[in-house]
Amino acid sequence: MKVVILAGGLGTRLGEETGIRPKPMVGIGGKPILWHIMKIYSHYGFNDFVVLCGYKSEVIKEYFVNYYMNNSDVTVDLSTNNVDVHQNTSEPWKVTMVYTGRNTLTGSRIKRIQKFIGNEPFMLTYGDGVSNVNIKELVENHKKSGKFATLTAYQPEGRFGAIGIENDGSISNFHEKPKQGGAWINAGFFVLQPEIFDYILDGDDVTWEQDPLKNLAKNNQLNAYKHNGFWHAMDMLKDKIDLNNMWLEDKAPWKVWED
Repeated sequence: MKVVILAGGLGTRLGEETGIRPKPMVGIGGKPILWHIMKIYSHYGFNDFVVLCGYKSEVIKEYFVNYYMNNSDVTVDLSTNNVDVHQNTSEPWKVTMVYTGRNTLTGSRIKRIQKFIGNEPFMLTYGDGVSNVNIKELVENHKKSGKFATLTAYQPEGRFGAIGIENDGSISNFHEKPKQGGAWINAGFFVLQPEIFDYILDGDDVTWEQDPLKNLAKNNQLNAYKHNGFWHAMDMLKDKIDLNNMWLEDKAPWKVWED
């Protein structure tokens, strides 16, 4: 089963970080967040990736084209132009990188790689979020649902602590960053049947999270897999700092793989 990763957005809220690279190439612990996402899937045996590129797509392409050499010990004999590779620590990945347009919206990007998917189910996620979601359980949940699409649903913590106030003004309890009123959000990590392509119109301006998902839900073809573990998107500079700190302190919940 192929894994499709949306990696074409501008990521303007990350400031200067995305002035020189696309958002999925912003680093966590010296590796792009895109690499971390792929390691999650690879841990569960999914190694065939389709990366939907857009803004600064050449940065992603150059990274994977040079991945083997950049992760090897090499000797270069300049007099003969020979290169000897002594040791390699590469990945068992097949990576197809498709340029889907600089300003194309998410749904339209997905529509453009239909020929790379064919008539097979596939997975989809965003190139800026990490999680310890159990991918195999997610796939099984999707199969049992019998629906065209499954998304991973997550309850985020609130930004602030909450207090309980009695009628007389006294505080009865205090909760540090409680779940946001029981609301579930779309955390990505989709499993999709090829029928979903019929829900995406041609063009550049179709947003996956709008009409396609809404119409799938309307037709009772959208399933939710509830994830109660860790999930964190890298939307702003603070998110990047938080994720880096987790990694450097060896407290990264999304690191489900072994070194």
